[in-house]
Amino acid sequence: MKQQSSVSKQPRLVLANTFAFAPNRDTLGATAYFIVENESNILVDCPAWNEINQTFLDSRGGVRLLFLTHRGAIAKAREIQEATGCDILIQEQEAYLLPGLQVTVFERELAVSDRITALWTPGHSPGSSCLYDSGSGGVLFSGRHLLPNREGAPVPQRTAKTFHWPRQINSVQSIIDRFSQSTLQYICPAANTGFLRGRGSIDRAFEQLTNLDLAVCLQSKPEP
Repeated sequence: MKQQSSVSKQPRLVLANTFAFAPNRDTLGATAYFIVENESNILVDCPAWNEINQTFLDSRGGVRLLFLTHRGAIAKAREIQEATGCDILIQEQEAYLLPGLQVTVFERELAVSDRITALWTPGHSPGSSCLYDSGSGGVLFSGRHLLPNREGAPVPQRTAKTFHWPRQINSVQSIIDRFSQSTLQYICPAANTGFLRGRGSIDRAFEQLTNLDLAVCLQSKPEP
C-alpha cells in the first residue's frame, strides 16, 4: 500500500512538457506546475517539498526559476531555493514576504524567455500574477486569479480574503483583451482542479473567458 501511495503522488503530465504536482497542504491544497525547458526549467508555485518531488525535479534537470503567482503560494520557497539554487520571480508588491532570498521582481510584465511572460493580474492579492507560455497553443498558469467552476469553466472567484474585487475583474478583462482564440488555448489553475474531472487543464480557454459576463461577476457576493 505504501508503494502505491508514493506512486499516486508523482507529478503527472498535463500538457506537452508541463507537469502538475499533487495538491499541497502548505498552500491550502493548491496545485503547482513544472515547465520543462531543458536548462531553463520553471516551477510555478510551490509543490509539497518532499523526497518524491525533489527527486522528480532533479531527474529532469532541476529548477532554474520559481515563479510565485501570489503570496499564498510561497510555502517552502526558501527550502526550494536552498536545495535547487533557483532564482525566485514574484510581483514587486509581494517580494517583501521573501526576506533574505534571491528574488527578481517585476512591475507589470516581464519576458522570462522567448516563449514565457509574467503578467501582473492584481485583485486576488496585490501582487497576484499569471505566467503565460506561448507553446501548446498558449497556456496561462493562472494561480488563483482564474479558477474552474463546477462546470470546469474559468471564472474569477470572490472570497472573504479577496484583496480588491473590481481590480480582479479588470485583470480578467486585461487577459481577454491581450489574447485570442489562437493564442490562449489552455489555463492551468492553482486550485479547484477537482472540477476538471481528471483533465489536467481548462481547454478552449479564451473561448470560455469571452463567455463570461464580467458585469454580473462584479456584483457577485464573496464565497465562504
